[in-house]
Amino acid sequence: MQNFMIAPSILSADFARLGDEISEVARAGADCIHIDVMDGHFVPNITIGPLVVDAVRKITDLPLDVHLMISDPDRFIDGYIDAGILLTTMFLFGEERFLMNIADNLKFVV
Repeated sequence: MQNFMIAPSILSADFARLGDEISEVARAGADCIHIDVMDGHFVPNITIGPLVVDAVRKITDLPLDVHLMISDPDRFIDGYIDAGILLTTMFLFGEERFLMNIADNLKFVV
C-alpha cells in the first residue's frame, strides 16, 4: 500500500504548455495535480483563480489538490468546488463563520 501521493504543482509548469506539461506528469505517474492559489493579499504573490482550475479540470482526470492561500476563502470556495477540486488546503485565521458552514460543502481533515 502506498503511503504517499505524488502531487506536482502547476506553479512549476511552463504556462504556455500547461496542458502538455500536465499530460507529461500524468504519464510519469502523478497521483494528483497540485494548484497553489495566491491572492496578493493573504500572501504577497498572485497566482491563479478558479478559471484556470476549471481549465485544468477539463484536460485531466487526475484529482485536483488546491492550496488556497487567500483572504476570505468563504467568498471564493464555491468557485473552486464548481471548478472540480477534490482536495483543498486553506488557512482559516479568524474565519469562524466559514468553519461553521464548511461541513456542508467539503470533507476535510484538520
